[in-house]
Amino acid sequence: MSTPRPGEATALWLLWKRAYETVRAAVIADMTVASGLSEPELSVLVCLHDAGGVLRQAAIAAALGWDRTRLSHLLTRMEQRDYVVRDKVANGVEVALRPEGRRTIEASVPALDASTHRHLLDRLGPDDVTALRAIIGRLL
Repeated sequence: MSTPRPGEATALWLLWKRAYETVRAAVIADMTVASGLSEPELSVLVCLHDAGGVLRQAAIAAALGWDRTRLSHLLTRMEQRDYVVRDKVANGVEVALRPEGRRTIEASVPALDASTHRHLLDRLGPDDVTALRAIIGRLL
């Protein structure tokens, strides 16, 4: 494979960005309808769920690439919805899924999976999925 000429790299990046934003917007729209969760709430709940239900607040911010202040404000709203609880611990704050948060994310997983299939995987062949996984792995 050859290296893109000047201008081609930018065109490829813009195409990549457009594809990502198109798929992301479709999946998030489906998830908002199915679960009532905003994209940031979904991101936090998935992060906590994948970690077994408890994480330090700083670890969530790092995993999501968010500013700690943004996360703190969101967690306040999520506590009001009874999705999470925060506790001060040595050198930080621990965030834990509450039963309502766990029920919400577990009920949302099938819709998230179906939407991801519909808007991304079903548009690709098996070799494309394998290639996409490999490309993403190299980029991360």
